[in-house]
Amino acid sequence: MHLIGNGILITRNTVKPLIVDGAVVIEADTIIDYGKTSKMREKYKDARFTDVKNKLIMPGLLNTHMHIYSAFARGMILADGKISKNFPQVLENLWWRLDKTLNLEDVKYSAYATYIDSIKNGVTTVFDHHASQNDIESSLFTIKDVATDLGIRTSLCYEVTDRDGKEAAKTGIKENIDFIKYANKDKTDMVKGMFGLHASFTVSDETLETCASQMAGLDAGFHVHTAEGIDDLHDSLKKYNKRVVNRFHDMGILGAKSIAVHCIHINDAEMEILKETGTIVVHNPESNMGNAVGCADVLKLLEKGILLGLGTDGYATDMLESYKVANMLHKHNLCDPSAAWMESAQMLFDNNPKIVNRYFKKPLGLIENGAYADVIVVDYDSLTPINEKNINGHLLFGTMGRQVVSTMINGRFIMKDRELITVDEKEIFAKSRQVSQKFWSRINS
Repeated sequence: MHLIGNGILITRNTVKPLIVDGAVVIEADTIIDYGKTSKMREKYKDARFTDVKNKLIMPGLLNTHMHIYSAFARGMILADGKISKNFPQVLENLWWRLDKTLNLEDVKYSAYATYIDSIKNGVTTVFDHHASQNDIESSLFTIKDVATDLGIRTSLCYEVTDRDGKEAAKTGIKENIDFIKYANKDKTDMVKGMFGLHASFTVSDETLETCASQMAGLDAGFHVHTAEGIDDLHDSLKKYNKRVVNRFHDMGILGAKSIAVHCIHINDAEMEILKETGTIVVHNPESNMGNAVGCADVLKLLEKGILLGLGTDGYATDMLESYKVANMLHKHNLCDPSAAWMESAQMLFDNNPKIVNRYFKKPLGLIENGAYADVIVVDYDSLTPINEKNINGHLLFGTMGRQVVSTMINGRFIMKDRELITVDEKEIFAKSRQVSQKFWSRINS
């Protein structure tokens, strides 16, 4: 039994959102109690005590859309120096070249680097969307092995696409099916499988029909980029005479366990389809700004009652950073300084837990009895009072992921006092630099 206390406890539950000098009690992988530190210490005298010295105690943060395979792009310079002026060129000049160059060793160390960075930013669950087009088979299992080694909770899928031919698409389909079947049998509840699709404009009707037919009885959903760029919409209208969401709906891709990522270039009718099917949408503000693809109408999506979460799309691993950017983006886009104040917090702190809880057996993203013990400690010495009404303001303007000092996942400290416990971080990053250097040489050859 473990007791983490003497901190400002932010629970994210509706009963007691904030407890000054609070503590949380963990038995095995589960939270069994929380309250005032003195009361918890008196009640659980034999519990091992971690004194956080007035730091914040919070539920672990959740990332509902990530691209681990993008890790080795950090600092990479492409020899041909092509400048991308639109989103299709970004894909062709960078990401599709990158994913075709990756081998399983690259995938392994991209996973180590990304998961470690996530843990150090207080992220305890990552929903990843993977691609390594010339080394597909066992790629999800490679990532899973890294997640298991580190002790982080994750959901994985492979990005099926027709852009590299039918055989590659078939291999991607098989990788998804094999992994979903494995994850469905996993007893730890630390790994889940979804069926990944790239996007409407790179997946034919034939491939979509095959994917949909393969999903029968698997109790899993699809994870797909949806109308991210305007070209995706134009392609769907030209080839199929349908908008992107309508096409996915007709093909049986949508549903309560499916994630439609981005949803920038969709209209009201498509939003209604997403609402009616219970499909999840994930907003990725930094990536959308960086790729200059537009700004999703998150206020309308939320107003319609669509479950809208927050992800990073491989752009970053710091969910508190994405929270800040989401808050600013919609103010800027609407020229309205009052916009997105509540909505950006809702996406991260309310909706991401609701999304993740559609897949995992016990609650995540909040501190309450019976929830998984995914808990973080944040070094934040407030210069103004903290109360139940201003928690989000303190987190928005006062914190970043790098202030996380300890990360517990499934009842076990994975990082304590900024030191990774489960692996040798320096050794892994030294190896990662070697592997990425070889990768850079190959992509530029």
